[in-house]
Amino acid sequence: MTIDTLIENVGEYGKDIKLNFSTHVRQQTELTPQQAWGTVVASAIATGNNELIAAAYEQAREFLPPQAAEAAKAAATVMAMNNIYYRFQHLAENKKYGTIPAKLRMNAIRTHGSDPIDFELWCTAVSAINGCGACVDSHEKVLREKGVGEEKILAAVRIASIVHAIASVVATEKAIPSAQPVSV
Repeated sequence: MTIDTLIENVGEYGKDIKLNFSTHVRQQTELTPQQAWGTVVASAIATGNNELIAAAYEQAREFLPPQAAEAAKAAATVMAMNNIYYRFQHLAENKKYGTIPAKLRMNAIRTHGSDPIDFELWCTAVSAINGCGACVDSHEKVLREKGVGEEKILAAVRIASIVHAIASVVATEKAIPSAQPVSV
C-alpha cells in the first residue's frame, strides 16, 4: 500500500491534502528525493499512525537507500524522546531544569550514517510535528550554520505538515467511513 492509495478515495474535505501531497512531495523541487522521502518517513513515524507509517516506508523505498531509511527512523525515534524532554524544560516555569544534564543517550544524532543535512532536516520536521520549540530552534540553527536556506527548511516542514494531515485523514476515514452519513 502507498500513501496515494490511502488518500485516493478521500472526500472533498481532504482534497487540499491530496493536492498538497502531489505538489510538495511528488513534484518536490527544493529537496533531493532522499531528503523529501526521508522527511515523509520520519514524519509518518512521528504521527504514530500505523497505516501511514507502513505506506510511507513502502513508497519511500524507491528513493531511500537502506542506510538513509534507517537514519530517518532514527531521527523520528530520537526526536520522540528529545522532544518530550526538551519541551518539558522549555515549558516548565522552574528554569533550573535547563541546567541539569539530560542524561539521555542520543548516539543516533552522531552515528546515523546518513547525510548530516538530511538527518537535521528530518529532526526538524519531527520536532515541528511534536511541537518542541527548543528542538526546532536547535536543529534549524544547525541547518542554517551548514548553509541550508530557509526555503529548503520550510520545504521539509511543509512535508511534515502534509504528512501529519494525512494521518488525520486516514484516522478520520477509518473512524467515519465515507459511506456512512454523519448525523448531527
